Amino acid sequence: MRKWVLSGILASEETYLSHLEALLLPMKPLKAAATTSQPVLTSQQIETIFFKVPELYEIHKEFYDGLFPRVQQWSHQQRVGDLFQKLVPLFYVSIAFFSTALLYKPVDRVTRSTLVLHDLLKHTPVSHPDHPLLQDALRISQNFLSSINEEITPRRQSMTVKKGEHRQLLKDSFMVELVEGARKLRHVFLFTDLFLCAKLKKQIGGKSQQYDCKWYIPLTDLSFQMVDESEAVPNIPLVPDEELDAMKIKISQIKNDIQREKRANKGSKVIERLKKKLSEQESLLLLMSPNMAFRVHNRNGKSYTFLISSDYERAEWRENIREQQKKCDFSLTSVELQMLTNSCVKLQTVHNIPLTINKEDDESPGLYGFLNVIVHSATGFKQSSNLYCTLEVDSFGYFVNKAKTRVYRDTTEPNWNEEFEIELEGSQTLRILCYEKCYNKMKLTKEDGESTDRIMGKGQIQLDPQALQDKDWQRTVISMNGVEVKLSVKFTSREFSLKRMPSRKQTGVFGVKIAIVTKRERSKVPYIVRQCVEEIERRGMEEVGIYRVSGVATDIQALKAAFDVNNKDVSVMMSEMDVNAIAGTLKLYFRELPEPLFTDELYPNFAEGIALSDPVAKESCMLNLLLSLPEPNLVTFLFLLDHLKRVAERESINKMSLHNLATVFGPTLLRPSEKDSKIPANPTQPITMTDSWSLEVMSQVQVLLYFLQLETIPTPDSKRQSILFSTEV
Repeated sequence: MRKWVLSGILASEETYLSHLEALLLPMKPLKAAATTSQPVLTSQQIETIFFKVPELYEIHKEFYDGLFPRVQQWSHQQRVGDLFQKLVPLFYVSIAFFSTALLYKPVDRVTRSTLVLHDLLKHTPVSHPDHPLLQDALRISQNFLSSINEEITPRRQSMTVKKGEHRQLLKDSFMVELVEGARKLRHVFLFTDLFLCAKLKKQIGGKSQQYDCKWYIPLTDLSFQMVDESEAVPNIPLVPDEELDAMKIKISQIKNDIQREKRANKGSKVIERLKKKLSEQESLLLLMSPNMAFRVHNRNGKSYTFLISSDYERAEWRENIREQQKKCDFSLTSVELQMLTNSCVKLQTVHNIPLTINKEDDESPGLYGFLNVIVHSATGFKQSSNLYCTLEVDSFGYFVNKAKTRVYRDTTEPNWNEEFEIELEGSQTLRILCYEKCYNKMKLTKEDGESTDRIMGKGQIQLDPQALQDKDWQRTVISMNGVEVKLSVKFTSREFSLKRMPSRKQTGVFGVKIAIVTKRERSKVPYIVRQCVEEIERRGMEEVGIYRVSGVATDIQALKAAFDVNNKDVSVMMSEMDVNAIAGTLKLYFRELPEPLFTDELYPNFAEGIALSDPVAKESCMLNLLLSLPEPNLVTFLFLLDHLKRVAERESINKMSLHNLATVFGPTLLRPSEKDSKIPANPTQPITMTDSWSLEVMSQVQVLLYFLQLETIPTPDSKRQSILFSTEV
């Protein structure tokens, strides 16, 4: 990839050199004629027209002559960063050319080289000797681009602040703004003295990209209004989970279609049309998914609300703005604002909306499977606090909170030593946020109105597929604002983590057929299911994210062992454990069944039934299939179904809708044994394993959701009596 990137810049440099040579050809005879009695152009005119062209030619010729042999004699350890380090400072010649001739081409070369440096760094390991050289060249190049607007001649007003410092871009990103109840995609820029919200104009007739300034706030006038996560933010148009899921299904289906067309070597027009559809669906999902409010105020009391998906980004923006507010001054005329908005196209560091369609074909699609994370301990806190951590991973372009440690009280060195199992869906990044738990509501009132637990630190690690391939634990330390958190991570792919194992034992309950367990216990519903449900209904119905937030893995394993040996003290153990561990134990029981609750035999029929369009036919099919389950499976499912509906009744508190519960339990209850796992589809239309799995999971979710949404399940009298009167609950 590094060689391909460099081959591209070589070809581009060759074309640019030919353009400069074409300019130099008439220069010599014109110069010679300028000294005669009948000059075509005066010496001053020649100097103006051909200003700095010879110097530009020499700069790019030297770069090309240095790069060409290195690409020709390529090796994995080949270094090119020194050539870029030397080239970038010489680009300042381009500024003078740009200022006088008002031509864009030389500066456009800087932008091109900056993008090349981004691409090279993306494919250069940190351990490679070229990495620090490329980083340094990129830093110089970005500083150069940031200064272009200020260096244009004094007649066009230098972009400086009162103290004479150059206005520089500190951070930019795409965000969703809430405007009169509607979601709008914006590109937000944080400069050294102001916060600017812009919209990218539609390109018409081949015109170059341009931004339209929607509003700005001087940093001296900016303040925050923060909203407790537990509070509903007024006027946020919430999108139902079902709609978001439908978007994900469409995205997976379109990706399948693209892969199929590529394998069939169909025309590029078909693929481009599919890519356009994919871009539309991914853009829609990105626009509709975030619901966490980030608000900014100006001095006049006018507020603006952005919606983001993660507390990580919200904290990052606050920190950057607060840090800059300590040292900023402000001065901006209307002409400068127009110039600044126009320059955003050149200054932006985030060029593309974060969609998978914008990724290169060779980029990693992310990890699919399960990531086990042990949060060991943390050091570096300056005073005793009540501390906990949350873990987030990215999925479909936005971040989701997946786990939370217990609160370690009154300490500067918490030792959690808690293990979590996190499901990954195309994930590339693991984030950890460390919070101080604020119990005293009076303590929460801060100058900016903040009313949430305080973030003490945040950090992230990239989930490298190569490094995580060996399935062994890898220990790492994440540094954040002087705080260090020790973690261990281990990845298991879906191919192994979701494989149902054949039943090899007759004792215990985990991994044993449900019919054997219920027969041994002389009950209709396994004891483990009844005990877990009873404990969760006793004290977990208002737990935020119950069944979604991971429980501590060591607690789950302890409960598993206790149930397997029929430990009489299991109820005492459960009463002392975090309720998320009990929820995790119940999910693990269903996950480890050698055959799914919905059985391997009937699973394809359920998958076909849920796809029926006619509601009457669908209901008849689904209910008949349900009643065809073996009695222990049917009774256990109806018992669990009743419980999950009661959980959803507290959705306003626990944030677990029927759809959320279906997402958690659908694959657990329906995922068939590996030999039977497939999507009812045309076998002549192969699809990738990753997207195939995603579509299958979504089908499983839809099956469970269908039964959760039915108000009553009419059953034959014999079945009804069996269900109502024969369970020992």
